[in-house]
Amino acid sequence: MRSFGSTLLILLVVAVGGYIALGSLQPSKAVTSTPLPSQTTVLTSDRLVGPPSVTAAFMNTILEQAGSPAKGLGSSLYELGKETGIDPVYALAFFHHESSFGLRGVAATTHSLGNIRCTAGWTCDPSGGYRSYETWILGAEDWFNLMQHVYIDQGLDTVTKIIPKYAPTADHNDEHAYIQAVCDDVARWRAGQV
Repeated sequence: MRSFGSTLLILLVVAVGGYIALGSLQPSKAVTSTPLPSQTTVLTSDRLVGPPSVTAAFMNTILEQAGSPAKGLGSSLYELGKETGIDPVYALAFFHHESSFGLRGVAATTHSLGNIRCTAGWTCDPSGGYRSYETWILGAEDWFNLMQHVYIDQGLDTVTKIIPKYAPTADHNDEHAYIQAVCDDVARWRAGQV
């Protein structure tokens, strides 16, 4: 027969053990505040800053298959991306959204990747609405310059942050659709799909 003291000790050990076991089943704050991967809604193809994520040859293939008048621009985009630290796949995605790679709208004559609004000191299209360049390379250089100095240097380094200023709803743009189109292109091309 056990003594009262040893029985009390056993009950105490069981109670403490049960409390510890039950406590370990309770979720910690760190677990409850971290979403599961399936719950994450952050866009994976959103940040412009980074090394080239596709090759120059792949960008050339995209432009060629689209029948773009800017065929062969992939090498220049790639080099501009390396120089500026902006992944050039975004330049291609903006170009696609703005003018179907130079096949639609004023970009066919202005050589503009992003239909950049005309400002003082720039040559503009005849309507005066958009900057105009002699070559696609000059248009690409200005797009990278604009992204670097007007957006990224000001802390706007994602498509989600850039589009509301670059193509706002006030200018009759669908910001959400623009963001989604750019991110979809980037994700598809990074996956190797033309």
